[in-house]
Amino acid sequence: MAKNQPKQQTHTKTTTTTTTTTTTTTAAPHIQVFGPAPASVDAAPFESTDTVLGEFEVPGIADAIIAEDEPATYSSKEIIKDKVKPDPSTLVEIENSLLSLFNMKRPPKIDRSKIIIPEAMKNLYAQIMGHEIDSVNIPKPGLLTKSANTVRSFTHKDSKIDDRFPHHHRFRLHFDVKSIPAEEKLKAAELQLQRSALSVSQAVNRTRYQVLVYDITRVGVRGHREPSYLLLDTKTVRLNSTETVSLDVQPAVDRWLATPQKNFGLLVEVRTMRSLKPAPHHHVRLRRSADEAHEEWQHKQPLLFTYTDDGRHKSRSIRDVGAREGGGGGNGGGRNRRHQRRSRRKNHEETCRRHSLYVDFQDVGWSDWIVAPPGYDAYYCHGKCPFPLADHLNSTNHAVVQTLVNNINPGKVPKACCVPTQLEGISMLYLNDQRTVVLKNYQDMTVVGCGCR
Repeated sequence: MAKNQPKQQTHTKTTTTTTTTTTTTTAAPHIQVFGPAPASVDAAPFESTDTVLGEFEVPGIADAIIAEDEPATYSSKEIIKDKVKPDPSTLVEIENSLLSLFNMKRPPKIDRSKIIIPEAMKNLYAQIMGHEIDSVNIPKPGLLTKSANTVRSFTHKDSKIDDRFPHHHRFRLHFDVKSIPAEEKLKAAELQLQRSALSVSQAVNRTRYQVLVYDITRVGVRGHREPSYLLLDTKTVRLNSTETVSLDVQPAVDRWLATPQKNFGLLVEVRTMRSLKPAPHHHVRLRRSADEAHEEWQHKQPLLFTYTDDGRHKSRSIRDVGAREGGGGGNGGGRNRRHQRRSRRKNHEETCRRHSLYVDFQDVGWSDWIVAPPGYDAYYCHGKCPFPLADHLNSTNHAVVQTLVNNINPGKVPKACCVPTQLEGISMLYLNDQRTVVLKNYQDMTVVGCGCR
């Protein structure tokens, strides 16, 4: 089979800037739920670390300081010396709540020291962490990932069938994608191939070559029928480059998800542009060399990346309501009078504002499968919504009316409540039971602003 050409069928951030709800210079009280916050949650968690997960280090957690965005002056920080841990029953409730939020039945049971985190996944996580996560979308240039909120990486599964492809320039790759939930919709899929540097003499003689990838749609039967292939993508690359080769294989993955029993894998072929001769040996890494250590090969092996959407998009009404309605309504003079009266209130009457709340995954016992982050700042809203509502309390017209009625007749309606008015998502890099590396964006996980509603 290696001597014949394949029969082709045509196939035409987390941000640290905070919306606050008071102008007082007194620091908001810190409430430490799971443990102290990291020294810098936004720090890149992959700097100066080995790519082997067993030696992988995420940012350490400072034992004393919780970095909280302060009130309007941003002038003070509070040191908390005692680490308060919740009791076991509370931890169970917390774990169950988080599992439901993450759409899991139980935490994965894995030995993460034997799993490699792909460099491409680390880079994508770092890219997301460098921007505000105001939606679930995961950016990926060149791919249709507009609404994808989950990325998974898969490694090649060895099989006896691979022995039928003895040449390094033409090889079968098989990826088990059954761990992708049926309810998720595939938005994109790419095959990434690593390249090794060539000697100067090799690079001069053959300057460019082609990498072709086929979907094996039917296996062959020796002496009876030839296998069938469907060309998916092709790339022309230079021999003097070591950049990763990315190939679009979404049609194949779509077919595998629809009919798992017909997943026969991909056929990758590497050949020169001048002729049908193979390209230099071992430039494109399709299989492990005989003298290559297993750990070294794990960093160079082919990888399949899938981009999916789980459909769990929440309403953006909380974010939009502040932009639509802004303050409490009324004229500017009324707002100023309310602000002046608010300034004359007693100091102990703390109005609605954002407070510190840090979720530490280690305290929940999840640090063995959550790679990054080690935890996150969730924050929460608490405080009074007194009459009259001040302009800085980010109130809706409805909240203004409700507060007015409550002031006239407290028994008729309750006061307006201090609630989140702006939320952001977080990005998580973790491992599942199938030893698959998953990068997922979760929407509305951290409070940015509070107001009376």
